[in-house]
Amino acid sequence: MNTKMKKEYVIYKLSEEMKKATRIDNELFTKFDVKRGLRNEDGTGVLVGLTKVGNVVGYERVPGGGLKPIPGKLFYRGYDVEDIAHNMMKEKRFGFEEVAYLLLSGHLPNKEELSSFGELINDNMPLEQKTKMNIIELEGNNIMNILARSVLEMYRFDPDAESTTSDILMRQSVELISKFPTIIAYAYNMLRHATHGRSLHIRHPNENLSIAENFLYMLKKDFTKLDARTLDMLLVLQAEHGGGNNSTFTVRVVSSSRTDTYSAIAAGIGSLKGPLHGGANIQVVDMYHHLQENIKDWNSVEEIDTYFTRMLNKEVYDKSGLIYGIGHAVYTISDPRALLLKELARDLAREKGKELEFAFLELLEERAIEIFGRVKNNGKTVSSNVDFYSGFVYELIGLPQEIYTPLFAMARIVGWCAHRNEELNFEGKRIIRPAYKNVLDDVAYVPIKKR
Repeated sequence: MNTKMKKEYVIYKLSEEMKKATRIDNELFTKFDVKRGLRNEDGTGVLVGLTKVGNVVGYERVPGGGLKPIPGKLFYRGYDVEDIAHNMMKEKRFGFEEVAYLLLSGHLPNKEELSSFGELINDNMPLEQKTKMNIIELEGNNIMNILARSVLEMYRFDPDAESTTSDILMRQSVELISKFPTIIAYAYNMLRHATHGRSLHIRHPNENLSIAENFLYMLKKDFTKLDARTLDMLLVLQAEHGGGNNSTFTVRVVSSSRTDTYSAIAAGIGSLKGPLHGGANIQVVDMYHHLQENIKDWNSVEEIDTYFTRMLNKEVYDKSGLIYGIGHAVYTISDPRALLLKELARDLAREKGKELEFAFLELLEERAIEIFGRVKNNGKTVSSNVDFYSGFVYELIGLPQEIYTPLFAMARIVGWCAHRNEELNFEGKRIIRPAYKNVLDDVAYVPIKKR
């Protein structure tokens, strides 16, 4: 056996032994009342902390301990996001900066405060020259990894990187929110140049543009006002989603050790990168294109129902038994983000001449919910989630799939910072340290000569 084969055999043997060592019977979780994934038996999240940042509502408890599905609500600092979004849509103005100010400070800004905050954001958008050059020189096709590395790079240029005083935390928050759009735009243009041989464009942020406009300007220069307003709304809707979502909880867990801001945020990026969290909209887009190709009559309820039934029975598409974009851990009757995004998606489809595609997606949404209930027959109420329309919207704007998840991070950095700041500033701080029940019996040590 040559050296290469020997190494491969050792890895194979270890992996097979790992499979045995990591197997835990499901019955043991019930026996010891362990909340898998920090979820209760009814699917709700285990309460592990208190927050004043955001709130996600999808059900209410009824006498006897049961859950009653209700229309979904999302609150930022006590304000209903639907009220925030509809006001912005009515006035046709950009709102991500306003939401960022609200989540960071705890109150809505007046005109003067918002204007000063916008100037501060724009002042901090340009990158350090070394960071810019590192992005250009980085190889690889995953922009989330480049984003995480660039965040860690920011540590080098912060003279107070280890400080956790409130003023330093706020400065770091503003700088991260400001620089995420620039990092992502530059990283994609580098990827486009290296992978597809396209021209390399490095456009400096424009101080007269909003965050959404600046991102599109740095990414591809040409865009419509509705493109920018729709992207802005997506950022608004994804800026925060309570402390229990995986990436925000990750940021809070890491922050509770009192590590630096950049390490905590890089950990959040790593969490969001996972396909069970931030990558869901890509799965919805792929599924949508598959259905476009495999359903002959886009208006046929019968044909769509049949195909969805086969999908749920693991017979077609990726055979996962899932309809992507349907269902949520908290929302039941409706996801307020999906409802709001759907309004803008309809306008955008009209502008781009994609009304037929939008009508097809809308019918898919209706039938998926119906068929899910019919096939699963488990009494669970489900609705579409924000991912059902976000990927479609990104495509209409002309954004590549490589930046779908980074765009999620560009929005959620606001919530991450708000939760980190809360974690480090409230009284009675404790490192987050849950427990695991060991289910293996004690074993006597065997000397190596006797093994």
